[in-house]
Amino acid sequence: MKFKVVVLLLTISTVGYSQIVEAEKDLRDTKMDTIDGWKTGGLLSLNGSQVSLTNWNAGGQNTISMNGLVSMFANYTQGKAEWENSLDLGYGIQRQGRKDNVMWVKTDDKIDLVSKYGRKATKHWYYSAMLNFTTQMTAGYNYPNDSIEISGFMAPAYTLLAAGMDYKPAKYFSAFIAPVTLKTTIVNDQTLANQGAFGVDPAILDNMGNVLVEGSRSRFEAGGYIRLVYDHQVMENVKVTSKLGLFSNYLQNPQNIDVNWETLIQFKVNKFISATLGTHLIYDDDVDIAVFDDAGTQIGKGPRLQFKEVLGIGFAYKFPEPKKKEEKAKEDK
Repeated sequence: MKFKVVVLLLTISTVGYSQIVEAEKDLRDTKMDTIDGWKTGGLLSLNGSQVSLTNWNAGGQNTISMNGLVSMFANYTQGKAEWENSLDLGYGIQRQGRKDNVMWVKTDDKIDLVSKYGRKATKHWYYSAMLNFTTQMTAGYNYPNDSIEISGFMAPAYTLLAAGMDYKPAKYFSAFIAPVTLKTTIVNDQTLANQGAFGVDPAILDNMGNVLVEGSRSRFEAGGYIRLVYDHQVMENVKVTSKLGLFSNYLQNPQNIDVNWETLIQFKVNKFISATLGTHLIYDDDVDIAVFDDAGTQIGKGPRLQFKEVLGIGFAYKFPEPKKKEEKAKEDK
């Protein structure tokens, strides 16, 4: 009988101790996750390739290509408030051809800035507001025609100002739902604006083609917006970052959803060598894209699915994150 009582007391003590330890661990983890102050970091990736052909019977062209990617973040936590900031820059260029028939072709070009402020409402929900700005750095052309610009810096540029709720069930996933969103399209090039590029109102012309009223350089839309972000180290040397944005214009064709989906997969070989695979899918119902036949004759124009894929292998450097006070204290011990 005494033995049974002792076993029972030991069992109760063990379970109770385990629960206390787990509770303390959860509390300690929570404190570590909610330490006030700044958290910063980023990634720099530079990739390149070169092909040189001399009397090569199989054919081909000499090429040199370079591609760079910079991704940085700076997040601030203060009590129940969180302020998240990220900046993504990408640029790629390729030189192809021989002697007098050499052409530089742009393969990647983006500026993407996101700033989001949230205040905790419940365990996983935040009241949030977000500002997103995107554009490109240099002019774009409809290659092989490199004499007429079809895009440029701030032509187009997009801004999103949204307010709603942010759902964060885990560190690596968030779902921002904004029923109140203002989307602005900027075309800071009057020639493109007169053409009605990127959905702005085109110029009004007379019978001779002369401009009577200049085209609008901006377009405003009011609607709803959803942004899903997945950022996770899925394996020891593989990290996946995926961002999906969905926008519906309440005032015009709300059933036609604008889609902006970017995914970046990072494969780390060692401290300085890595590979990156990036994809970008866009659909905007307000952007008409010309379609040409094999002879170069335009045969149509309308909204089209846009897709880009960039694969790079080369140098990569991850900016170290500042160590927390607790981590420094452990190292000192």
